[in-house]
Amino acid sequence: MTLTVLIVDDHAGFRHFARGLLEATGLSVVGEAEDGRSALDAVAKLRPGLVLLDVMLPDVDGFAVADHLAALAEPPAVVLTSSRDARDFGERLARSAARGFIRKDDLSGAALERLVAPG
Repeated sequence: MTLTVLIVDDHAGFRHFARGLLEATGLSVVGEAEDGRSALDAVAKLRPGLVLLDVMLPDVDGFAVADHLAALAEPPAVVLTSSRDARDFGERLARSAARGFIRKDDLSGAALERLVAPG
């Protein structure tokens, strides 16, 4: 079964880039959201298997959205992303409910699939 993805980022250009990249590698992008509130609404409606979630959103940060999603009865996998390095987020990233982190420059379908693979 193809992994379904929701892309959450406040920059339309990155959402467009990420959609093209992920769809070209065989992933199914089922939706996009530009902030935390719309991300939560989209997850409830679309039920993606994976949420690619920007850390810095205009209304609430990605860490808070990831924690909220982890508390759902059937939570999607969450991978945080940023243009900054993982070390810039320190312990917050280590304590996060997300499966992992990918720098935006390193985004690929294969990298996402490795992070969400069972086992």
